Parts: sequence; C-alpha cells; structure tokens
Amino acid sequence: MWMSFLLAGLTAASCNSGEKDAKADSIAMRRQFAESPVLTPAQSLEHLQTEEGFTAQLVAAEPQVVVPVAMTFDERGRMWVAEMTGYMPDTVGTGEEAMNGKIVILEDTNGDGAADTRTVFLDSLILPRALCIVGNGLLVAEPPRLWFVEINGDKAGKKTLVDSAFTEGGNVEHQPNGLYRAMDNWIYNAKSSKRYRKEGNRWLKEETHFRGQWGISQDNYGRLFYNNNSENLLGDYFSPGLGSANTNQRRVAGFNENIVPDNRTYPIRPTPGVNRGYIKGVLDDSLRLVNFTAACGPLIYRGGAFGEGYEGNAFVAEPSANLIKRNILKDSLYFVIGRQAYAGKEFLASTDERFRPVNLHPGPDGAIYVLDMYRGIIQHKTYLTPYLKNEIGTRSLTQPLNCGRIYRIVPKGSKPVTEVLTRNTADLVKALGSKNGWIRDKAQQMLVDAQDKAAVPLLRALLEDSVQSLADLHALWVLEGLHALTFDDIASVYRAEGNIALNHSALAAIPSILNSRNFETVTYLLAELVTHKEDAAVTGYLLPALAKQHPAADKELFKMLYEYYPNDRYVADAVISSAQDKETKLLADITAWNPDTNLIIRRRLEKVIKDVKNNRQANMDGALAKQYPRGSLIFKTVCQTCHGTDGDGIQSLAPPLNHSEIVTGKKERLIAIVLYGLTGPVEVNGKVYKAPEINADMPGIASNDEFSDADIAQLLSFVRNAWSNKAEKVTEKDVQAVRQQYKGRQKSFTMEELK
Repeated sequence: MWMSFLLAGLTAASCNSGEKDAKADSIAMRRQFAESPVLTPAQSLEHLQTEEGFTAQLVAAEPQVVVPVAMTFDERGRMWVAEMTGYMPDTVGTGEEAMNGKIVILEDTNGDGAADTRTVFLDSLILPRALCIVGNGLLVAEPPRLWFVEINGDKAGKKTLVDSAFTEGGNVEHQPNGLYRAMDNWIYNAKSSKRYRKEGNRWLKEETHFRGQWGISQDNYGRLFYNNNSENLLGDYFSPGLGSANTNQRRVAGFNENIVPDNRTYPIRPTPGVNRGYIKGVLDDSLRLVNFTAACGPLIYRGGAFGEGYEGNAFVAEPSANLIKRNILKDSLYFVIGRQAYAGKEFLASTDERFRPVNLHPGPDGAIYVLDMYRGIIQHKTYLTPYLKNEIGTRSLTQPLNCGRIYRIVPKGSKPVTEVLTRNTADLVKALGSKNGWIRDKAQQMLVDAQDKAAVPLLRALLEDSVQSLADLHALWVLEGLHALTFDDIASVYRAEGNIALNHSALAAIPSILNSRNFETVTYLLAELVTHKEDAAVTGYLLPALAKQHPAADKELFKMLYEYYPNDRYVADAVISSAQDKETKLLADITAWNPDTNLIIRRRLEKVIKDVKNNRQANMDGALAKQYPRGSLIFKTVCQTCHGTDGDGIQSLAPPLNHSEIVTGKKERLIAIVLYGLTGPVEVNGKVYKAPEINADMPGIASNDEFSDADIAQLLSFVRNAWSNKAEKVTEKDVQAVRQQYKGRQKSFTMEELK
C-alpha cells in the first residue's frame, strides 16, 4: 500500500533516466527504513551522531520523565520539567484534553550527571507548555491561563492567576510559550506580544513585539532570538524593551529580523514523515528533508565550556528531521549576521525517527540540554495531512505515548560540574562574572528576587572597574531590578569607543531611571548620541521615555534624527516609534523640511498612517462575529495566529487577509486554498510574499474532521467581510462543490495553478 502511495504522490507517470534513478533511490530508502522501532534510551543514544569532539549523555528517560517540552534549572542545579503527556494521543487528537500533564523536579543526587530522583510538583494539568522560576514560586503556562504557584518545600502552595488569557486563541501548535526571563528583568514569550514582571506582590503585564513560534533565548547583551517552523533563526538587534511604544506601528526595523537566512537541513536518515513530504522539493531524492519545517527551541550558547569558537553560536532544534543545527553569529555595527556552521552536516543528528528534540536549554554545568519528546506524532491534528497520516500508520508511529528523554551535550572527555549557587549576596555578586551565562543570569535573578539592598555597594564596586565587561552589564540590570540604578551607573558602563551591543544594552536602562532631576543630563547625552551613527537608532527608541517627562522635550532630537538619517530604515522606525498618534503631524513636518517622496522615513510613515486608517475601519464592524460565530471562533483558533487579529498578516509568518484580492475575489479559489493549502510565493495587492519573509506554505484543513463544511463556509464568509473586506458570502454547498471538484487531492495549490 505504501509503495503505491509513494509512486502516486511523489513521481510522475513518465520520467527521464535521472528521474528513474531518483525514484529507485527513494524506493530503496523506503525499504531500508520501512519500520520505525521503539528504541530503549541506551539504543537511541547509540543512534545519535554529534560533531567531532562532542558527545551526548543521557540525563533522564522514561519513566523518570515523559514527553518533556520545557524546563528550567533552580539554583541547586535541579531540573524543573513540563511534561505535555496529553499531546496528540493519535492522529485525531483523541483525549488531548486529559488532565495528565505534570511539572516534575529531577535531581542528580550522586553527581554522575544523570537524574536519579523524580518529584511531582504539579499534576492534573492540561497540556502544560512553559515554566519559569521567580523568587519563591513557579510561573506555569497551562492554556489558556498563566499561574504563579508558590513553592513550599518542593510542594505546590498558593496559586495566583497572572493572566487568564495567556494563550487566548490558537491551537496547541500556535500558542504562546517560553516564559524567558531576560536580562532586562522582564519575562518574554514566543508566539506572543506580552511580557511580564513581578513587582512585590503585583504582576505587571505589558505589550511588546510579537516574536517567534516555539522557544526563545538571549545573547550576552540581552537581545532576544527566536524562530518559526520554517525559518532557522530570527532575532532583535536591540534590547527587547525598546521599539514597541507605538501600537500603530506594525513592523519595526531592528526587531524580528532574519538572522540566518539559510534554512537548509542535512538529516542523516530519510525523513518521509513530514507533513508536506508529498510536495516536490520538500524531500530530496533520498527522502531527506531539504529545508526546515519544524524549527524550534533556539539556544544562544553562552556556557563557557565548549571553547571560544562556540560562544554566541545559535543552536536550533528540528524534530521533523531528527537533528540540531549549529549557526555562527557575529556583530557588524549593531546588526547581527549569521550563517550555518557547516555545509552538508549537522551539529547533532539521529537515525532514530522518534528522536524529537523540541527544546534546548543551557545548563549550570555549561552543557546544552536537549528535550526529546520521543514519539512518532509531533504534527498537531489541525494541520495533519492525509499523507502524514499514512506515514504514521505505515510505520506505527502513534504508540507509545509514555516515553521521553533528556540529553546533555558536552565536549568529549570532559566532566562537567554543576555550580550550585548559594543565597549569599556577596557570592551572587561575584557570580555575575562567571564565564557561564546561565550562572550570570541566575545570580542576577536571585539578587533581584531577594531585593537585598546590601548588594548595592557591592554592585557599584564592581562597576568601578575601568574595563567594560559582561559582569558590569549584569550588575547594571541588578541595580535596575533593585530600583537603585542611577544615571551615573549607566554612564560608568557606557564607553563611547566600547562594545556597541553592550553600550546599547546599558542605554536601554535609561527609561527606568529618567526623572526630573536627571532629565537635562540624559537629554544632553542623547543629543550627543544622535551624532553617532551606531547609536542613532537606539537613541530614537529612547525618545518615548523622554517625552513622558516633558511632552516637547524630544521634538529637537526628533528633528535631528530624521534630518541626519532620512534614508536609514532603522532610524526612521525609531523616530516613528516615538510618534504614537502623531504620525500625520510628523509627516507634515518632514514634508515641509524635504518634499522628496522617496525618503525612507516618509514612505514608512505613510505605511503606518495607512494601517491606522485600515484598523479604524476594521473596528467599526462588531456584528460580524455574531453573524458568523463559528467562523469567528475558527479564525481565532486557527488563522489569527499567523494572519493577525487585524487580518494584516504577521511578519515572518503570513501575508494579509485584509485588503486581499485572494480573499475577496473568486470564492471557489479561496475555498480551494483553505481546503488544500497554498504554497508560496503569494501576491497580495501587488506585493509578492515569499520565504523567508513569510512561511512559504499554508496548510489546508480538508482532512480535518474537526471542521464541517458549514464551519468552513462560516469561516470564509467571516474573513471575506471582516476588517475592510466586502465580498459575497460562502455557503456550505459552495464548499461541497469545491471538495467534489478536487476529490482525492492532497497537494497544495500554487498561485499559478489557481490562476
């Protein structure tokens, strides 16, 4: 059965000799890997191949840990792990809402590198997906809520609801996650535009940039990195708290940038079990995945144990291809530029199809920890194609559901030692200078959580060193977390001829210290920074804080920035970020200064003004959700996670639905796209969207039994009349007719076909 399916789905009726060779190669590979046996942890470990000079060690396995998807370490070096046991029990997700998820504590009590005790901290959870230790408690994401649970002797204490809508909208594959505690003392997320912070007994919640899909990390300067399932690595050029002051601004230069545009993968075994494996170009002649399709869990390595050439490298997991990729990053001015470490091979890869690395985590021993779900099904039911269902059935990939492994990657021959942090203030300040970034981060967090003002003179003594260092940067942000930071502290870290990335991280703390007493001093500094090309953009992002102190204080700096750098998109967006609801006035001022319609700052301002108008129109119709309740719900859970709540698309994920001729045009074409999917590039309103600007593929839902034809009709009627769209409604019969027309189709459409 599988052989005929392969020939029907992957080959043409006639082919030249080269195509015949490719077909023979594919068939041989199919025969060789026709089965996917469940391996013991020891056996699976033997199937792992690492870069020369490294080795993988088993840290934990079932029954000690089951389906691990997220983890963190406490100061004692113990692992706190989220187990998503209920994820996809079969191809239709039967029982996915079972309350069988857990948060467990794993500990290595004899120092041999492997966990030997398991303590259940929380159980009866539904699909827990993220966790973060804060002070005496644990943040836990259990959709749709975010909880703070007090820790009482490794037992769960009082629960406080931090956010009732942490994962509002989206399915399991497209819901916020991460809970990454960054250098600026805020907690950030992937697939989300929210950030959180604990202040005393209060939880603060703010809007920030929308970032990534699954997993998030930071570099030595607190810049965030993330990705989506088809892109190797995305990230920010500036500190995460900057650049989100103007809610009218959809795309802000310097954030959500494509850091490593090369998305090629090099599996060491055939990987036919990918969702779009039937599409030409997804797999090569040996049935190996060509490009990322499930990139996740990015980690910027800062552990200090791998050697200088690995510091600051970005490691990315790809569970569909059973591998982990290594990328090399470097700074150029304030840009971050990346490339794959090698061509034709990976840092780590496995010949075990069930090896599913979904998250990477730094360890207090300098190692990289790999969370392996170890199961056959990783694609959620919402987008599961008939092709992949067949693959799952052919090789019996559904069972078992009670496995899971955690590995650590270390240099061969080394004996990593976990550094245990005490709560002694002086020791924690000293730990800010550790060569291991995890230790530095944890020491900073513990000092902030303790709110011990006795740390302040020790931190200032650290800043007195004339050499600009990472320890200085952490000390500065500890002072910020203790509400003891001053302008003089920032000035002591900033060096005019110093490390640009470090300088920008120090300057990013200015909004937290700005007041009437230091206002003139800060303004003088920013006026000087405007003249430094490398500091101009970050200066622009600091202007909203200045305007809060004095509404007109930023006016002259505004003018200096756009007159000095009118064709620099980073400076342009920094200026616009400070012009919330004043965009039209700013455009008039710029036009009066220079009427050139091609100025980058003018073109980007005009785009924001147009977006404001569209959003105003979109918010006028509140009755549409009542008219199409099922359609509105499906849009929120399936579509908006990539196309945005306003239908204007999301950078790196999907093009706009609002003002889209594809949406409002011929309804049969739109029905076909939603049923069977669309492979890019896609043209909307004269603009061509293609990878890597967006995810190149939109999955169809024709085979998803969760949605009836009436549901799909409501969904399409909703999007064809939402926002600024106006088009004829879609009926259930319309959907049925298109199903009949393309009966048996599995392949996604291209725009050329649909034309």
